[in-house]
Amino acid sequence: MAERVEQEEIFSQVLRAGRRTYFFDVRATKADDYYLTVTESKKFTHDDGTFHYQKHKIYLYKEDFSDFQEMLGKATDYILNEKGSEVISERHQKDFKKEEEETTTEETKSTESFTDVSFDDI
Repeated sequence: MAERVEQEEIFSQVLRAGRRTYFFDVRATKADDYYLTVTESKKFTHDDGTFHYQKHKIYLYKEDFSDFQEMLGKATDYILNEKGSEVISERHQKDFKKEEEETTTEETKSTESFTDVSFDDI
């Protein structure tokens, strides 16, 4: 099985964003052409205080730069146009679905307890 050997970084930038850190690294291929790796590293803390990092990486090659940049621009513009630039807190976001489900369940229960009334009877 061939192992993928990471090439040395030619240029690197780091974006720290709360529990997440994004690394933008320019690397060289064996033919000495450049490509970009984008790595998201997310810190997870365990109950005992220990922690680990989970990493996700994408490789982006020059022939895809233009299309990738265009798609990223369209996607980010769509999000900002639809939801604005206000950030919803991560804590709120985690519980949002649960709260929505609980509300829906409560609404269903209260609706089910009503008796159907015909206004013709009044």
